[in-house]
Amino acid sequence: MEALKKMTPKQKFENYIAAPGLHINPLVEFDRHKDRLYHFDLTSSNKSLNDEILADTGSFSDWINQELQQHQSKYGIGGYNEHRTIYSRSSYFDGAEEPRRLHLGTDIWGPAGTPIFNFMDAKVHSFKFNDHFGDYGATIILQYELEDLIFHALYGHLSLNSLVGLQVGQTIASGKEFATFGIPEENGHWPPHLHFQLILDMQGKVGDYPGVCQYSIADQYLENCPDPYPILQAAFGTSAR
Repeated sequence: MEALKKMTPKQKFENYIAAPGLHINPLVEFDRHKDRLYHFDLTSSNKSLNDEILADTGSFSDWINQELQQHQSKYGIGGYNEHRTIYSRSSYFDGAEEPRRLHLGTDIWGPAGTPIFNFMDAKVHSFKFNDHFGDYGATIILQYELEDLIFHALYGHLSLNSLVGLQVGQTIASGKEFATFGIPEENGHWPPHLHFQLILDMQGKVGDYPGVCQYSIADQYLENCPDPYPILQAAFGTSAR
């Protein structure tokens, strides 16, 4: 007990989420025996993803789909703590002194309309249509509890229909389908995918929280936004890494 008191919120989360017997439901439908998962590299080292492709959402979507088809994969995944140059496609990530380029969540790339399931019992913290080019588009933030720890998960780039009928404080049961991947016109003008991000302290924000930060302050954001890998394992196994 004394050791727990000395833990940071991030350390507590990592301890609780790894507890034996804790049941975590898969976020998306995936058959480990037959489905494949492809790891995308969206950093500057990926030379096949050029400025011309990134400048046009349709071309970017075609590139994502071609990569998935070529690798015979149901979904693409990746991005946590990844330094991405792709955010240069939107002025939303610009800054007076330093642009935001470090990704704080994990992306799951797949078709628009892909169902998303809640991984543990939760309640609705907030939701919002963040309608800027390059932003989240339709967004839901759920609040969870593990022992004495409250944490949150942000689900971004959703369909607008995912927000219909939601209420703050509403209970979302573990395993329940509550959202779907949105089309570009609803998801901030990105190829269809889910941005999944864990957040320990919402810092007073409602319906939104930075999913990309400046590299110079990465440490403080990564401390507040733990690696989602333990939750993604429920669907994808060790291939989620």
